[in-house]
Amino acid sequence: MPPHWPRHVPIAVSCRGGHPENVHHGSFAVVDRAGRVLAKAGDVDTPVFTRSSLKPFQAMPLIARSAERLALDEADIALLCASHNGEPEHVARVAALLARIGADESALACGAHEPYVFRFNGLTPPTGERYGPLHHNCSGKHAGMLLLAEALGAPLAGYLAPDHPAQREIARCVSHWSGLPEAALVRGLDGCSAPNFALPLRSLAQAFARLASPEPDPVYGQAPQRIARAMSRHPHLVSGRGRNDLFLMRAGRGDWVSKVGADGVQALASFRRGIAIAAKCGDGQLTPLMVALVAALEQLGWIDDGIDREELARLLPPPMQNAAGAEVGEMRAVLHLSAA
Repeated sequence: MPPHWPRHVPIAVSCRGGHPENVHHGSFAVVDRAGRVLAKAGDVDTPVFTRSSLKPFQAMPLIARSAERLALDEADIALLCASHNGEPEHVARVAALLARIGADESALACGAHEPYVFRFNGLTPPTGERYGPLHHNCSGKHAGMLLLAEALGAPLAGYLAPDHPAQREIARCVSHWSGLPEAALVRGLDGCSAPNFALPLRSLAQAFARLASPEPDPVYGQAPQRIARAMSRHPHLVSGRGRNDLFLMRAGRGDWVSKVGADGVQALASFRRGIAIAAKCGDGQLTPLMVALVAALEQLGWIDDGIDREELARLLPPPMQNAAGAEVGEMRAVLHLSAA
């Protein structure tokens, strides 16, 4: 196996007739604010692309620099970190953020796609409806990058170029929170055309544990606290109806801050524990990742009397049925966290 391939382990399996049919591999890291790996499964050291789980740290330079000047409230901050559904509230708030710097959706370079609200809620999109960049799940992040460009006195055009001042500022932030030198960051292009970084799961988990710290950061001050609390208090803006981040943060009842990333990435931190989980499903699928994540929460003792079990249960798939409605199998976790 090439050295740059993550050495994942089985985390979930789908069974038919009680016999394993499909095995999903992945890795989990459980890390505290000091960077100690408390438990793990699989490979926590090989970088994996963070995708949208990175959004709190992409928003961080703007919040630290210009939250007061732009009068950004908690709902605004949550949306800057969102992979949203493209619901009316999401779209309207992104448009209002752009208007603060005299911009509109034509400035967004994220492209356009059908709003996620349909896919994640089993809905049929209206016939003939057209959707623009405001409906893109990353439009809040892109609005934040444009606001950061304006705050830096840099041009809005070309704001996604790696050498644009806004992206250089974000790269410095990712380096600070991951503990990796900028030169060592593995770079790629996200689905929305923004620069993205691959990090070891242990680094991503520590970054989230620190994000949920009550103490101000020496570089970014109160920005991490503002971001984490905004996300935890406004999960409907971070994601939307039918989405896993909404269910997770509601399940945590104010103690969890959560952010999914495309292709099977999830980060989750507990404010009161000072601990975070970062996970990757190797085949990029969300359902087995959620099955394994719930198992991880059980093994860690996080599912206690302070947890909304009904919300957590929404993350788990129902038994598998065939076209005739017969129950034919199930997906179950096989994740085993071991002490580091």
